[in-house]
Amino acid sequence: MTTDPIEPTGPSPKAGGVVISVDAMGGDNGPAAVIAGLSKFLDDTGDARVILHGPRDVLAPLVAKRAGRERIEIRDARDVVAMTDKPSQVMRHGKSTSMWSAIEAVRSREAQVCVSCGNTGALMAVSMVRLRKVEGVNRPAIACLWPSRNPSGFNVMLDAGADIRADQDDLLTYALMGASYARNGLGLKRPRIGLLNVGVEEHKGRAELKVAHELIAAAAPGADFEYVGFVEGGDLPSARVDVIVTDGFTGNVALKTGEGTASLISELLRAAFGHSPLSRVAAMLSMTSLNRLKMRIDPRRVNGGVFLGLNGTVVKSHGSADALGVAAAVHLAYRLAISGFSDKLAARVASSVALSSDVADTTDGDGPTDQMRTGGTSA
Repeated sequence: MTTDPIEPTGPSPKAGGVVISVDAMGGDNGPAAVIAGLSKFLDDTGDARVILHGPRDVLAPLVAKRAGRERIEIRDARDVVAMTDKPSQVMRHGKSTSMWSAIEAVRSREAQVCVSCGNTGALMAVSMVRLRKVEGVNRPAIACLWPSRNPSGFNVMLDAGADIRADQDDLLTYALMGASYARNGLGLKRPRIGLLNVGVEEHKGRAELKVAHELIAAAAPGADFEYVGFVEGGDLPSARVDVIVTDGFTGNVALKTGEGTASLISELLRAAFGHSPLSRVAAMLSMTSLNRLKMRIDPRRVNGGVFLGLNGTVVKSHGSADALGVAAAVHLAYRLAISGFSDKLAARVASSVALSSDVADTTDGDGPTDQMRTGGTSA
């Protein structure tokens, strides 16, 4: 059973050639949860291989107990990046850590994609230094999947926390990258993009949001996406939009709020159906529907944020992910790898950045002009 909705699109390498680099350390639940998740993934997939990074003496006994162990190669890395470590500290002293080793395997082309449950800031810093940003991208972004009313069941939101700042040019680049991700990941030919704001009226919001609103609207025809304008927090799970663009501070707060709300709903339902004998009978009668609801709102099913704007694919799993959450993140990494997503995105972001420059050059203080170069930028 797969746990992630992403389906490969376009030409892809042979699935048997996929190698996933996994940081076994750094998650809240330790390497046992990571290895249990890998075992679930390998049992589902049957043809991928994994390079697992961490202290060999810790990992070897855990791997030996799990199915799929013959397809796991342990890469000894003695040190661990803690959640409390500052990115600058990791950059100076982190070369012997499991996180650094996992990223290095992607850089050396031993693996197509990296997965880590570790410190987000450190993971982004190491990824940017070792994999490098795609030319023209100022700030990479984390794209996450948000349960929605759309036919696919999900919307894409970015940035989910890579950088708390984003000016109008960054927001335009996020829109272009998000459209490409939705096109390749969700199979949407013409994604609908919305810019998150405190209201849908054009006079609302910070100055950079108003400028970004004009830039994205001007870029939409050439980049082959539909811009729906400003959207509000209530539109995150709606069918009005496919991609929600925002800065990392707002996106991360929204993401954590959504996860917390989903957990609260689950707890309240359990309490309500366990309140009395009659409630427990009602719960038994509605078990199928309750399980379906649980699957829709369970944040573990969509665990895994994708770093966009780098010369390589990195999937950030939630730090508190259990085995099911880790399996979902690795499934996402696998599907992106067999779709050739990294190479596609790098090429398409390059053309998108050229479009971004065109839009910026043809936009003045009163709004976009009609003179735009829009050829060959569909991603």
